[in-house]
Amino acid sequence: MFNKILVPLDIEELGFADSAMEVACDLARQQRGALDVLTVLPGYGSPMVASFFPSDAMAKAKAQAKTELADYVKRKVPADMAVTVSMEEGRHYEEIVRHARKINADLIVISSHNREGLDGVLMGSCAQKVVEHARCSVMVVRPS
Repeated sequence: MFNKILVPLDIEELGFADSAMEVACDLARQQRGALDVLTVLPGYGSPMVASFFPSDAMAKAKAQAKTELADYVKRKVPADMAVTVSMEEGRHYEEIVRHARKINADLIVISSHNREGLDGVLMGSCAQKVVEHARCSVMVVRPS
């Protein structure tokens, strides 16, 4: 039923990802599915935004994010499990939904940051937006 499971992670707050990763690994093992672990970097692609950063800033950020994500996956995903590590750039929920479509994900397992009050209102809920816009099933996992 769930052959391709997308697990989007916030590289800045990997502590929130542990519960979602555990659930995704359990489901992948039960369903004999594969994981696609994704992180989304904020978009610095516009010329105006890019002009505020050194020319190599994005390349350095991508390299560091790839290393951190690969290390996290190595620690958290069983070695015998099929897993792909991906990185996109742009608005988080839009890139998660777009990536899910691109890989034909059957399920997105996403963690909730449980932001409350003004933080929740101002930042919005990425998980909520993914649920609203995704074409596949979405499981929101609260951190333990």
